[in-house]
Amino acid sequence: MDLATIHDLASQVRAQVHQVVVGQDHAIDLLLVSLLSEGHVLLEGVPGVAKTLIGRAFAASMSLQFGRVQFTPDLMPGDILGTNLFNFQTNQFTLTRGPIFTELLLADEINRTPPKTQAALLQAMQERVVTIDGTSHDLGPGFMVVATQNPIEQEGTYPLPEAQLDRFLFKVTIGYPGRDEERAIVARHGHGNTMARALPLTPVADLAAIQAARKAVRDVRASDPVLDYVVDLVRATRERPQLLFGASPRAAAMLAAASRAYAALHGRDFVLPDDVKALAVPALRHRVGLAPGAEIDGLTTEAVIKQILELVPAPR
Repeated sequence: MDLATIHDLASQVRAQVHQVVVGQDHAIDLLLVSLLSEGHVLLEGVPGVAKTLIGRAFAASMSLQFGRVQFTPDLMPGDILGTNLFNFQTNQFTLTRGPIFTELLLADEINRTPPKTQAALLQAMQERVVTIDGTSHDLGPGFMVVATQNPIEQEGTYPLPEAQLDRFLFKVTIGYPGRDEERAIVARHGHGNTMARALPLTPVADLAAIQAARKAVRDVRASDPVLDYVVDLVRATRERPQLLFGASPRAAAMLAAASRAYAALHGRDFVLPDDVKALAVPALRHRVGLAPGAEIDGLTTEAVIKQILELVPAPR
C-alpha cells in the first residue's frame, strides 16, 4: 500500500466518524496513528464529551470485530477473559470466551473496576495474548484497546497503575467543545437519545487493508538525528526535578513508531522533528509522574513536557 492510499483511507475513516461526532479532530487523528502503529488509546474527559461515542464510531468505520466492556466495581477478571466451564455431556472443560476475544475492544470507564480486574488487560495489551488456566490464546493482529475514563469522579474509582498506563500509546484528553461545535451537537443529537441507536456508518477499512498500511508505515524512514531527538526527549523526562519519575525506553520506541505513522498519514515517507513534537505530549503525559513540589506549584505533566520540548534542541 502506498502513502496516497493510506492518506485516502484515513480521510474516509474521518468522514465516517464525523457523521456522528462533531469536531474532536485531534482525538480521531491520534486514534488513526495508534491503529497504524499497533498501539492502544486512553480517552480521558468529563462525562458527556463523547468519549464512548468516539470509540464506537471509530470501530464502526472499519470492518473489525467490535467488543465493549462497561467496567464496574464488581467486574471480575473472568468476566473479561472468559473461563473454562465443565461440559457434562462431553466430560471436558470448554472455554467460554470473554469479550476480550475481539479486534477492537472499547473498555468503557476503565477506572471504575478494581486493580485485579484492570490487570486482566496487561498481557493482552502488551502481547495480544491471554492466558487462561495455563493455556495461551492469541488475540490476533487486529487487537486494539480504546479505553475511557473520567478524571473528576473519585468515589468508586481506582486509578490505573503506572504499569498499565505505560501500555497505552496515547492518553488523549477530550475537552469541552467550542460554542459552534456544541450548537452543531445539539442540532444533530437533540432529538432524543440518538446515542442509544446503531450508528449509521459504512465500514471503509478491513483488517487486510490495515495490515497493509501498517507494513507501509514500518518502511517510513526515521533518520539518525530524528531518532536521537526521540531518545533525548525521553531521557530528559528522567532529569527534570519537577518529575518524580520519567518515561521508559518503551515510551521512546512507541513514540518513534507513532511518529512514522503520523508522517505516513500526512503523505510523507520520512519523519520530521515536528512529527515527534506533535505526538510528544499525548505519548508521554501518562508515563511521567509529578514531584510533590511541582504539584503544589500548580504544574501539570503536560506543562513539564512542553518545557522539555522547548529545552531539547530539535535537529534541522
